[in-house]
Amino acid sequence: MAKQFGVPLGEPVASPNARLPCGRPLTGRYCHLEKLDRAAHGAALWDCAAAEPADRWAYLGAVGPFGRGDEAAFDDLVAGHAASLDPFFYAVLPSGGQAQGWMSLMRPDIPNGVIETGWIWFSSGLGGTRAATEAMYLVMQYAFEDLGMRRYEWKCNALNKPSCSAAERLGFSFEGIFRQHQISRGLNRDTAWFSILDREWPHVKSAFEMWLEPKNFDSDGRQIRRLQEFRE
Repeated sequence: MAKQFGVPLGEPVASPNARLPCGRPLTGRYCHLEKLDRAAHGAALWDCAAAEPADRWAYLGAVGPFGRGDEAAFDDLVAGHAASLDPFFYAVLPSGGQAQGWMSLMRPDIPNGVIETGWIWFSSGLGGTRAATEAMYLVMQYAFEDLGMRRYEWKCNALNKPSCSAAERLGFSFEGIFRQHQISRGLNRDTAWFSILDREWPHVKSAFEMWLEPKNFDSDGRQIRRLQEFRE
């Protein structure tokens, strides 16, 4: 522990060699991620979005829900996401298929080596699949191993219990609640904060890789061991 002015101030840290996302494709066994593109992904994403129940959009700020009369509004949303650099959006494509969702890297803090994942929308057909979990793994791996980040964050509405549970399943540590953090849809939002640190990443990575092995799934595609079990 380093001391200055006669008091402890923290462990010495070399300046991070962190970088901004460049949008290179990320390919795994079950899915492929590429920079979101309106022309390449918009139609497939619309087919997913128009069939989504309204509650799938409840915690995505002022976005959605979308019905069959909202194609132009959805197209504008995809165009805006595709043009954005922060958040930087990836389309998520199950292997051999079309885009079924998106996720982003956002709020990059290059001097401190911190980045957040957010604006995650996985359609009903993608959520809960091996491809969805692998997409999370691939972006996390990219953040730590390619972008050189020290800290990877997840934040969500504290009332969004599925998102909080997903963060813990994926290996994030709960850090607390930021009360009255935002106003969303005219309502108060308390925000739950989660993180993974670079020193924790090797253990988290190993668990992902063991869970994603084909032998961890039975002939019906059901997991044999839960992801959390590989971190115990």
